[in-house]
Amino acid sequence: MAIKPTIYKLNIALSDMNRDYYDTLNLTLAQHPSETIERMMVRVLAYCINAEENLTFTKGLSDVEQPDIWRVEYNQDISLWIDVGEPDPDRIKKACGKSNKVKVYSFNTKSDVWWAQSRTKFESLDASFYRFDWGAIQALVNMVERTMNLSVMLTDDSAYITHNSESCEVTWERLKED
Repeated sequence: MAIKPTIYKLNIALSDMNRDYYDTLNLTLAQHPSETIERMMVRVLAYCINAEENLTFTKGLSDVEQPDIWRVEYNQDISLWIDVGEPDPDRIKKACGKSNKVKVYSFNTKSDVWWAQSRTKFESLDASFYRFDWGAIQALVNMVERTMNLSVMLTDDSAYITHNSESCEVTWERLKED
């Protein structure tokens, strides 16, 4: 019998000061059995940073042909492809052919090595790359519950997140932008 995903429900009051975008997001998220809680929360942050109409979580780890998050237009064109982690350059090259815009959010302790090894291959691609601060992601994970009411304020390259009486700041570095 296969292990089932763990379901999380998030109500997020989002204030994106960079884009003057404000929204209340009601998200239901499935954590794949092989997915870490850190990776799941990076998916949530990437969603918040790019929040807009038609942005959706995909099957993620359950379907290697899909990104973690995407925006599909009414004519079925993929206008935004978001991968989380340290994807292979060939995967991102294929994504660039399928989508108008590609973004990658890396986050773990081996992110520096991944970027150093793959940077020259990524430079020629029409994609943007960001790296979250690993220590900040771990602080965020300490707040996780199965049902959460979060307040997320985005400003510059920082996300200020509060849940109940806890808060943390998650920062990210822009490795390459297109």
